[in-house]
Amino acid sequence: MNRDRLLRRSVALVAAAGLALGAAACSSSGSSGGSAGAGGSSDAATPLDPATKVTISIDCQPPVTKAAERKQWADDVAAFNKLYPNVTVKAKDGFPCEEPAAFTAQLKGKAQTDVFYSYFTDLDQVLDADGAEDISAYVNEKSVPALADIDPSVLATLKSEGRLYGLPYSNYKMGLLYNRKLFTQAGLDPDRPPTTWEGIREAAGKIAALGNGVNGYGDYSATNQGGWHYTAELYGLGGSMTTEDGRKAAFNTPEGRKVLQNLYDMRWTDHSMGATQGLKWPDLMTQMSTDKLGMYVGAPDDITYMVQTLKGNYDDYGMGPMPGGKAALLGGNDYLFKKGSGPDQIKAGIAWINFKFLTIGKGQFDYARNKADGLPVGLPQPFFFTGASLEADNRAKAADATVPVGNYAPYLAASVPGRTEPANAQQIYKILDNAVSGVLTDRNANVDKLLADAESQVDQVLASLG
Repeated sequence: MNRDRLLRRSVALVAAAGLALGAAACSSSGSSGGSAGAGGSSDAATPLDPATKVTISIDCQPPVTKAAERKQWADDVAAFNKLYPNVTVKAKDGFPCEEPAAFTAQLKGKAQTDVFYSYFTDLDQVLDADGAEDISAYVNEKSVPALADIDPSVLATLKSEGRLYGLPYSNYKMGLLYNRKLFTQAGLDPDRPPTTWEGIREAAGKIAALGNGVNGYGDYSATNQGGWHYTAELYGLGGSMTTEDGRKAAFNTPEGRKVLQNLYDMRWTDHSMGATQGLKWPDLMTQMSTDKLGMYVGAPDDITYMVQTLKGNYDDYGMGPMPGGKAALLGGNDYLFKKGSGPDQIKAGIAWINFKFLTIGKGQFDYARNKADGLPVGLPQPFFFTGASLEADNRAKAADATVPVGNYAPYLAASVPGRTEPANAQQIYKILDNAVSGVLTDRNANVDKLLADAESQVDQVLASLG
């Protein structure tokens, strides 16, 4: 399940009125494409000519409620226009950047902006609606210099049949979040979190032994989030949710059984999980921020939520790799390009995304500016660079860090490949909620039967979807 979607479901929608930077209303792709004759180039592989006059509309401008981010966006448009003085960026703001029902309606009505925000899991829906341009010919190491250092598993989320339709700007890989304060109190090393489920069980037992309502480990089991976490934990063990063609369930395996058995054992044998179950977002964060939970599987932005919303302390939280280490569930967001966009619009959109979201030291990676503006610096997200770009980003981040970067060293040091959510994820997650809830609420739960029932139901759903 996408992290942003979980957060934004709980926040009132901010009015998404179109706000122009340099002009009035958002343009349509049919009227602002530019042309080779207007300073443009007919060669798709050639980056945007600074002399090109073109207008692009873009959504997901930070809302007025996020003053620092809003100011940075405006500053970056101004800096971008020093490089490309003839590009007009018309911005549309809103929070959340995507609301599923509205997004579907936009696609149906062909009303998305020229460059539009989506989740990694949205590409199939967008392509089914014939809503995105193939930008493969436009993206190379001239138009996106850091291209070779973008994690291939991230770019894979934006490809279909070998064609590229978008570029990322934020992502996460799930791992093990833990309370360093409770680790210390339980006699555990807060710099060495467990990396296996056997290690988690042992550590959870020691934390739960602290008493006073403290639980060693926690997990979600409601509102599709039990299935989401089941998927993440299965990936860590090397399992798959569906067959490669997506037509059948593939989780009724030794790895799939181990996920449920681990939870059952911690709940009923070790008593390191609490009696209150049916947890959903943000229950685990609430428990951890009040020092009542030792560990759970999550993503780095949970830390931000625990500090900024729940008034926790960055020093108290650490992050390790996904238990098992075979793969980590990958999620995030990106920008796609509206079907029918002109060549110069595509080039201008790529140039803006590269400047704002993909250049070390610029845009979202300008850590000195983030620090000055009171935004957290040092969290391991976005996490899509590899190689020299990752090294440069880590150095820059450490130089201006406002959070304890060392707390996330175990997570960063582990090279765990990312893996995306299964197709038709929400339907699958809803079914797996029952299996996860079953082992956490019923001492007599039969793991094999729960998995077999879930497998049968998922097969029926996938068959109905063709």
